[in-house]
Amino acid sequence: MKTPAGLALLCALTTGFSQTLRLPPRAPGAPGGRVLAEQLSPLAVEAREQAAVAQVAAGNVPEFLRQLCPVSLTNSTGDRPRTVTFWATPDYLALGSDADYLLMPLTAPTAQRVADLAGCCLPTARMVDAIHAAARVRLTPMPLPPGPAMTTMGAFAEHNAIINTQRQAVLAWAPLGALVAGHKKDIVVTARLAAATNRVAIYGWHRTNGTPIQPLYLGHTATWADYSHGVRLVHPEVLVDGQPRRLAEVLADPALAGLLGGEGPIASPRYPTNWPVTGTATARPTAGLPPAADTRPLSGFRPAPRFGEQTLDFVTEPGVRVHINAPARLPATSEVLLVLYALPNGNSIEQTIGRLPRPGDDWRFNIQHIGAQTRWLRSRLPNRALVVAYLENDLKSWPAWRQRHGDAGIPALLERVRRPLDGFATRLALTGHSGGGSLVLGYLNAVEAIPDAVERIAFLDSNYAYDTALHAAKLVRWLKAADQHFLCVLAYDDASALLDGRPFVSAAGGTWGRSLAMLEDLEAQFAFSRQAVNGLRQHVALDGRLQFLLKENPGRKVLHTLQVERNGFIHALLAGTPGQSVGYTYLGERAYNGFIAPE
Repeated sequence: MKTPAGLALLCALTTGFSQTLRLPPRAPGAPGGRVLAEQLSPLAVEAREQAAVAQVAAGNVPEFLRQLCPVSLTNSTGDRPRTVTFWATPDYLALGSDADYLLMPLTAPTAQRVADLAGCCLPTARMVDAIHAAARVRLTPMPLPPGPAMTTMGAFAEHNAIINTQRQAVLAWAPLGALVAGHKKDIVVTARLAAATNRVAIYGWHRTNGTPIQPLYLGHTATWADYSHGVRLVHPEVLVDGQPRRLAEVLADPALAGLLGGEGPIASPRYPTNWPVTGTATARPTAGLPPAADTRPLSGFRPAPRFGEQTLDFVTEPGVRVHINAPARLPATSEVLLVLYALPNGNSIEQTIGRLPRPGDDWRFNIQHIGAQTRWLRSRLPNRALVVAYLENDLKSWPAWRQRHGDAGIPALLERVRRPLDGFATRLALTGHSGGGSLVLGYLNAVEAIPDAVERIAFLDSNYAYDTALHAAKLVRWLKAADQHFLCVLAYDDASALLDGRPFVSAAGGTWGRSLAMLEDLEAQFAFSRQAVNGLRQHVALDGRLQFLLKENPGRKVLHTLQVERNGFIHALLAGTPGQSVGYTYLGERAYNGFIAPE
């Protein structure tokens, strides 16, 4: 049996063709997948597809997708078995970069146009089966709820984010460029299209056992594309028993068509390209996208080296260092969610953002990863601008800072942090880990009522300073004031935990005791449901807008930082929304590993 490397060498020696996409190099500064998802979202289908074609024509396709993978299958024609080898893209068509790409569903005519641009063809159902059988990575299909939204960019981006999470989980042993299958239905060519004009043929979405969810189906018009569709490109030349042949010729030959088709000859294995894309594609990377005038610049921000971000750093009195991380482009119409993240005791901003560990690194670089969790969240919230402001004080302790400076100036401090976003519709989320919760509760002390602009408050094992007399009534009034107000409390039984063999907080003074006190106060006003799963007590009210997740601790371990590291920041921002627990598990394995910066 020939190895993939041997097959590639054999093909090169016998045919001279290159198993790569015929596309220009990706231009520096070309938009990434998350930016494209946001910018394509308001476009009608025809404009959206014109823009997608323009991106492909300009080379805005990930590098890993350009080298095709060999796939072999053996079938019988006549009285003898025959082996066919073809080459397919390692994944479905994507726009963007290796670090930030968007799997892009297309209508059948546009898929054909893209295949033509890349010098490729579309596969048959039998070829799709063979790709799945040969795939190094077989992902589990992840359907979204059916409905009108399934044809929108929002659904495309949501499904892309789910698949990205699946793919990131296996990158260590199957890096980008390995053949992957199972996560989309394929647009295929079939002999049945000759009698079914203006139709698209779809097939696949294989379960991991090889059974396709979607049998060959021609029920949609050619102009239909939903989130589940993928465009797999295959090379126009194949090897039949080691001899080069054109794929189209093999499919049209009655004696050979069964090798790759199985339905008889396919005289014309392609779709018409006259709808919806007309005219010639331009090579401008931003063709078909909202013009630059629709993007409002952020004054003083500088571009980050990766992940499509921009940042701003400043110091404000008294002794507060601020680092703001925003998406690289903010459409003028975007609603911004500004997350004010108060740092835990002892941490710097750089440690809180996190990075891949280096030899000699302080352990704090690997316990929060708020930067990577933010990037993961952006991949799931393409229609909302997520901006995070990290707040560090010169004492490296918010309780100590409050003791020195008091609470009266906290609202003005937070307003100074918000000011760079003037002109945008901005909602606020107040959160922090460990001693960072002290700043949030100090803010509650300083305001007569929690403003409506505060959309979310989340305590990440950080409500040590909660006081019934100071905070309970304000939280109740705020939660009752609007259905868009969310409170999430994450804590563990620190009263049972041992550090160096000794307890380190009292039963009432740690986050376990303070959370139970807060829960008791709110239970007097709201009806909670309760359940315990794997030692996690879940108390939920207001249709999920109000949540306490309290981790039991029979092993008496210190779980303080684990609650953030294990997707705690992600859950704090998604709790009570349709995105809750989709693609991640609170206290489960890190969902965001693929978004951790190397430095």
